[in-house]
Formats: sequence, C-alpha cells, structure tokens
Amino acid sequence: MSEKTYADTFDAGAAEWMRSGEPGGEYVEIARLPDGGVAMRNSNDPDTILFFTRAEWDAFTGGVNDGEFDL
Repeated sequence: MSEKTYADTFDAGAAEWMRSGEPGGEYVEIARLPDGGVAMRNSNDPDTILFFTRAEWDAFTGGVNDGEFDL
C-alpha cells in the first residue's frame, strides 16, 4: 500500500496509538499499519501524520539501534 493510499483511507481516530512520553507533555505517537508500515504524529500537531512503509521503518529503527543518529 502506498503512502498516498494510507493518507486517503487512514482513520486516525480508530488507530491504536502508542506514545513515547508522558501524557500532558509533548510526545511522539506511532500506530502500526496493516501491512507492517507505521503512522507517526506529534502530540502538538496530531492532524499531521507521516506514513512509513515497513522497509522505511526498519531502516530508520535499524539506524537508531546502530547509533547512526547519536549526537
């Protein structure tokens, strides 16, 4: 499924969002998509949702785990 298809059919209200921070603060939320992809949004702007394919998400999380983005 392409990002365009997700954007047209994704129901953010029905998604099961997982958050990375404490309620009341700013945090990032992700929701798993049916084909293994991920939707991601920021708590300060929940109407803007980014969609990642499974391959894109795996590449990103692999880079995080390898320290690729350490400051």
